[in-house]
Amino acid sequence: MAELEKSAEPCCQPADRATCCEPAEKAACCGHGDGCSCSEGAKPASDVREEVRRRYAAAAEAAAGSPCCSKEPLLDPAAGIFGASLYDVADRERIPDTAALASLGCGNPTAVAELREGETVLDLGSGGGIDVLLSARRVGPGGIAHGLDMTDEMLDLARRNAAEAGIANAVFHKGYIEEIPLDDESVDVVISNCVINLSGDKQRVLNEVARVLRPTGRLAFSDIIADEDMDDATRSDMAQWTGCIAGALTRAEFVRALRTAGLVDVEITATHRVHDHATSAIIRARRPA
Repeated sequence: MAELEKSAEPCCQPADRATCCEPAEKAACCGHGDGCSCSEGAKPASDVREEVRRRYAAAAEAAAGSPCCSKEPLLDPAAGIFGASLYDVADRERIPDTAALASLGCGNPTAVAELREGETVLDLGSGGGIDVLLSARRVGPGGIAHGLDMTDEMLDLARRNAAEAGIANAVFHKGYIEEIPLDDESVDVVISNCVINLSGDKQRVLNEVARVLRPTGRLAFSDIIADEDMDDATRSDMAQWTGCIAGALTRAEFVRALRTAGLVDVEITATHRVHDHATSAIIRARRPA
């Protein structure tokens, strides 16, 4: 798969050659033949991160009622494909409307995480807080639901939503999913909703997930799985990246990355198509005892 960080492949992909640097520098940047390298032309992880932050900040402000940036929708929120429509009506009625409006995921990880009373849950890329609030209710007052997000606007919105819902066992942290600000072996369950694909370093994210999980702890992600034949144009489109599609791993790549992180009992179950070259899926795994 064509990552947006420095490639380990010996030569640039065609799309990378076309855009890797200014025309006058193209020969030195990409070159041709065996000496070609993508290290100069690939989009740095910091660029991916900033674009994601900017677009999701606009989404938070739109959900909160601000007219700012309303002309930049992330993805088509068609019913049954993305957003709050993937949650049960009963669940949506238990949370503030702004939490549902800010939901941009491709599934409902709280429905498959099998959360239990008293557990500690971590939601990666918690956004407006929909999954944190639902998790907090499921684990009860003896448990705790952590949300992690890098976007100030989303964190502000999530905290307001938690206060409005009267939920006291939800805690929101600012940070990056590649650097989870929680202790080793401190979490029973890690969830995320169409967020792993937004990272430029997915292996590092999964390594961090394995680190914070307690022995026998589990993960339940909703995310996008790329078809093996996803085209280069889709992969090189930054707008599609911030919408979880261009950054998608294939099923084989996701399984390999989870196992490399030391996780076991990996399951990937497709749920619905979201693109000509990608499907939404539930990803499950656990940390061994």
